[in-house]
Amino acid sequence: MKSIIKIKNLNKVYASGFKALNNINLDIREGEIIALLGPNGAGKTTLISIICGIVTPTSGSVTIDGYDIVKDYRAARKLIGLVPQELATDAFETPPATMALSRGIFGKKPDRAFIDELLKSLSLYDKKDSKIMTLSGGMKRRVMIGKALAHEPRILFLDEPTAGVDVELRKDMWNVVRKLRASGVTIILTTHYIEEAEEMADRIGVINKGELILVEDKDVLMKKLGEKRLMLHLVQPLTAVPDALSRFRLTLDEGGRLLTYTYDTQDGDSSDITHLFDALDSAGIRFKDLETRQNSLEEIFVNLVKR
Repeated sequence: MKSIIKIKNLNKVYASGFKALNNINLDIREGEIIALLGPNGAGKTTLISIICGIVTPTSGSVTIDGYDIVKDYRAARKLIGLVPQELATDAFETPPATMALSRGIFGKKPDRAFIDELLKSLSLYDKKDSKIMTLSGGMKRRVMIGKALAHEPRILFLDEPTAGVDVELRKDMWNVVRKLRASGVTIILTTHYIEEAEEMADRIGVINKGELILVEDKDVLMKKLGEKRLMLHLVQPLTAVPDALSRFRLTLDEGGRLLTYTYDTQDGDSSDITHLFDALDSAGIRFKDLETRQNSLEEIFVNLVKR
C-alpha cells in the first residue's frame, strides 16, 4: 500500500531544552486509520502540529504525497484537514457559511452542492440555518470536521476528536470517521480513549516521552502482545496450586474457587491446554465451568508504557 506521509528522523527540541520528539520515523499508508496513543505530554500533538505546519521541526523531514512540508508548504497543506482539540468556530455563523469560508481560504471555488452533501454526511443538514453557538458540543465537533473537510483534503487529522463528547455522540463520530475512510480519506487519530483506537484503527502507534515505541497493525498487536487467560471455575476450592501443576502459569482467586491459566498466544508449549487438562484430571481437580479472556488494548498499552 502506498505511503502518503513519510516521517524521517524527526526531532523537536524547544528553546527551554525540552525534547518533545526524539527521532520519529513513520510511514502512514494511504486510506488507513492510524491511532496514536500516549499519555499526556508524550508528543502526540507536537507530532501532528509539525506535520500540519503549525510547529517547526528542529531536524528531520516530513513529506505529504511527495511534498516537503517546509519547502512545498502550500502544496502539502492543501492535502491536509485538521480538527484540533479546541472548538474554534465563529459562534455567530451557520455551519455552511463557516465551511464555505474554510473552502475559500484554500483557494477552492464555491460549491454549495458539495457543502450540502458534507452537511448531510455529518448529520448537520437540518441545522444548516442555525447559528453555531446554538448547537450542542457534539454538533460543534462535527462542524469542526466539516471545516477541515471543506477544501476536500486527502488526509484528516483528528486530535482528541471526542474529548468531552458523551458515549452516544462518540459512537456517531466513529461512524462518520468510518464513512470518511471508506471514501478514501487517510485518517490520523490521537485519543485518550483506548476503546476508540480498538474500535476504529487499522494500525496503532504508541508514543511515550517523545519516542515512537511501537507501530503495528491492530490485530497483529493484539495477537503478538496479548496474553490469554483460561479461567476454570472449580467444583471444590483449593488452598494452593498443587506441586504437580507448578509448570503451568496458574493463579488462584475467589477463595480458591477460580483457577486461572495464563498463556502467551504465540508460545505453543505454554499454551498446551490439553496437557493442562490431563494434569488437572490426574490431580483430581474438577471444574464446572470455564471461560477465556484476552488482554484488551488498554492492558497492552499500559504494559508498553511501563516498560
